[in-house]
Amino acid sequence: MLDSSETQYPPLQLIQTWVWMMIESGNPELQDKGRDNLILAFGSLAKANEYLVQDIKK
Repeated sequence: MLDSSETQYPPLQLIQTWVWMMIESGNPELQDKGRDNLILAFGSLAKANEYLVQDIKK
């Protein structure tokens, strides 16, 4: 059984794709979609950044 008290985030590769879309795609529509997906998954870009920084430290 899954522990519902632990927040579940998307797989790291998907998060990295959204970051790429937002930063490097050069396409305004993709940039918006990447940002929106990160915000939907984490609640804010700051929380997404915190998650990625913690993952790098592992």
